[in-house]
Amino acid sequence: MIETLNLTKTYGPIQAVDDLSFTVDRGEVLGFLGPNGAGKSTTMKMLTCFVRPTSGTAKIFGHDILEDPMAVRRMIGYLPEGAPAYGEMPVQAFLTFVGRIRGLSGRELDDAVESVMDTCSLHSTRHQLFETLSKGFKRRVCLAQALIHDPPVLIMDEPTDGLDPNQKREVRRLISRMAKDKIIILSTHILEEVDAVCSRVVIISRGSLVANETPDRLRQRAPNHGAVSISVRTSEGGSVREALEGLAQVAKVETEDEAENKLRRFRVFPKKGKSISGEVARLAREKNWEIEGLHVEKGRLDDVFRELTEPGGESSRS
Repeated sequence: MIETLNLTKTYGPIQAVDDLSFTVDRGEVLGFLGPNGAGKSTTMKMLTCFVRPTSGTAKIFGHDILEDPMAVRRMIGYLPEGAPAYGEMPVQAFLTFVGRIRGLSGRELDDAVESVMDTCSLHSTRHQLFETLSKGFKRRVCLAQALIHDPPVLIMDEPTDGLDPNQKREVRRLISRMAKDKIIILSTHILEEVDAVCSRVVIISRGSLVANETPDRLRQRAPNHGAVSISVRTSEGGSVREALEGLAQVAKVETEDEAENKLRRFRVFPKKGKSISGEVARLAREKNWEIEGLHVEKGRLDDVFRELTEPGGESSRS
């Protein structure tokens, strides 16, 4: 597993990472989220032994990042922010160079280079200089170098940055395929990516942990989770709203703009932890309302993220 233990990093008066502790097990894909400047990249640089913590530590399969950094590095494939590489090297030569640094040689090295070029769809660029590649291809080359030694741990900072929609889908499929055998940590600003591949989410804000849950559990913290949107064709919107407000488990009712032909839309919010869809549907049948639409809203990760990380939000009050 990966285990961070009170990981802290300061730069003079700036607290980049503040007493951060969490674990990640084999088979998990951890989405590591936070606003710009929250400390995500600094944390990943500490886990990969590029930056030394001010205090605290972390262990990768029992190897301490402070006491045995070389063992840690051997176990990790790292895709950092941006796409750092040697611009004057052709793609195949660069990947061969990285493979040699990782201890590969002979047929094993040749096979590894061909495998990652196939995985990352790089065969068409094998002889092209890195500096002449598009942003998307540069990102794919850097993903390939992180995979070349088949590491048990992958740490990726914005892995789909610069990729087109088809390429993003390919990378997400690749992450999903690899997940059963590896520990994967990925930092991303794309919340649909979290939905697509992550089994758990850690959110940090101002260097501190503010959430550590599955995506589904996080969604349940959204203010609109479980709200019922109902459209009723009626000339008596006030009586409909009053009836909805009278339900025992309803916290509040919002009336949306009236549509044509006397169509009224309402959003009915449940009390915390309650489900109201059955109550609302039952009331509609009892009142014989002419229903044009009814659906239960699902909480959005971006709403929860904003609540946890904006100044004055939940993280500030905890």
